[in-house]
Amino acid sequence: MEVVKPVKRNILLNPGPATTTDSVKYAQVVPDICPREQEFVEIMDEVRQELVKVVHGDSQKYTAVLFTGSGTIIQDVLVNSLVPDGKKICIVNNGAYSARMAEISEYYNIPCVNLKFPSTGVPDLNVVKETLEKDRDIAVVATTHHETGTGVLNPVREIGKMAHDSGCIFIADTISTYALLPINIEEENIDFCMSSAQKGLAGMTGVSWTVGKIREIEKSKDYPKRSYYCNLYMQYDFFERVGEMHFTPPVQTIYALRQAIKEYWEEGEQVRYERLTKCWEAIHNGLAEVGLESVIDKEIQGHLVVTIKAPEDGKFDFFKLHDHCFERGFTIYPGKMFGLETFRLCNLGWLTEQDIEDFFVLAKEAFREMGYSLPLR
Repeated sequence: MEVVKPVKRNILLNPGPATTTDSVKYAQVVPDICPREQEFVEIMDEVRQELVKVVHGDSQKYTAVLFTGSGTIIQDVLVNSLVPDGKKICIVNNGAYSARMAEISEYYNIPCVNLKFPSTGVPDLNVVKETLEKDRDIAVVATTHHETGTGVLNPVREIGKMAHDSGCIFIADTISTYALLPINIEEENIDFCMSSAQKGLAGMTGVSWTVGKIREIEKSKDYPKRSYYCNLYMQYDFFERVGEMHFTPPVQTIYALRQAIKEYWEEGEQVRYERLTKCWEAIHNGLAEVGLESVIDKEIQGHLVVTIKAPEDGKFDFFKLHDHCFERGFTIYPGKMFGLETFRLCNLGWLTEQDIEDFFVLAKEAFREMGYSLPLR
């Protein structure tokens, strides 16, 4: 796509929205169109098919259902739509985003088995297995693939198998891994995954989706209707019958998403993963130069988020670090771990290892302005 005028490039090291290309930004500049026109219906159909392909889904078994909103809307949709009457959902919870699914279930008064594990490690699979074997009222198991709050990569394939062995369906929150880490939805034992345009595909905020099993979506027609706007079967049925979202879609965001998908295929699944892994390695190299440490063991990190332990000497001020970098085009994000002062560096968008190296030049300046000698002791 021809770009008329380059847009100032900011390096977003926050957990989303991600740094986008100019061609994705300009894809939103299109003639006004009513989303009920056949031309736009065809675009929506194309996007839905492509979203299934990204996770190597069989189009005879899986489909994509889109909703207007941020990633949390898809957590809401799946939690409220897929639990049969009188049954329970089990949340394998080792971080802020799996905890959010447990909170959603509480808001809908859905019985929830909230298996809490430390946020600094992976869940204890023996506890998960034992829980599912003992409680036969559990019908749905859910967890995050990659806890964006910490950077822990969870063993979803193993959890999914345990869920299936117990006759449950398995939901994986792949919001921060979809189109970033290679995912084969069936091989990973995932019945429903989810994502949002502003994350791995590096599109624009405003549309999110699930890729899920058609058979299970159709079964959910008879489950309790807990939400009007966020009902999975209703949205799926409207797509199948009419080819559109039930309610007004974010038109320009869909155009940007279509362009982002095109650029995903142009780069290639494995090439993208390798690029982001180089960024992740550059983050760890930069931390070593400064004298900082990551909170999470590298062996269980997903190569996308690094949580950094802040100095505890009273001199460190996250906002001074943030502001120094932000004024120069780099955005960083505070941590999401209770009881420990941390900040995060995330490599989710159109970034290169050079971007990471440039960030650490600024970070070192900020630490020196705070009175530190580098490397930190």
